[in-house]
Amino acid sequence: MGTTEIRTDGTPGGAPQTPAARPAPEDGRAPGVRPAAAPAPGAPDRWRYARHLDLLAAAGATGVTGEAGAVAAVLRDPDPVMAQSAVVTHLDRRAARLLPDEAFADWARALRSVLEGHAFPARRLREWTLLKAIAGGGSWSPADLAAASDWCQRTAVRSPASDEALALLAASARARGVRTAAARRLHRRATL
Repeated sequence: MGTTEIRTDGTPGGAPQTPAARPAPEDGRAPGVRPAAAPAPGAPDRWRYARHLDLLAAAGATGVTGEAGAVAAVLRDPDPVMAQSAVVTHLDRRAARLLPDEAFADWARALRSVLEGHAFPARRLREWTLLKAIAGGGSWSPADLAAASDWCQRTAVRSPASDEALALLAASARARGVRTAAARRLHRRATL
């Protein structure tokens, strides 16, 4: 009666293999430090997405330069849709916290160059910059708000938008719900 040998390492003959040496990272990390944005090959997308979000959240505390580098690293993921989705989720979280802060302008400027060539996150950053101008009393164009995405128009209605922005949205937003919400906010402001 023969014995059957079960090999768990996947190599013929069961000989252990030594992993190949990795080249030095090009993104400024110390050698031997594995970025959270580089999950194991074959990891499910939801795990990679969660790791990307963890990396981006941690990078947000390191300063604008570190955050821009982390965003660039995530955007190099082989799945561009998932990577851009993670970056947009991060942008939404960070921009909402930075909106009332003066640091918003430096943050947006640092990320703008990293997002070039990535239409969805670049547009979201432009729209957050528009929302900052509307909420903060900066200069903004009615044409930009009218052409903004439904997401941006909905967010503008919920933000501390100016009466001018609310009047524009009440009159010409694409979505009926946005027009209604803007009209209600204007009415409430007028009766207070």
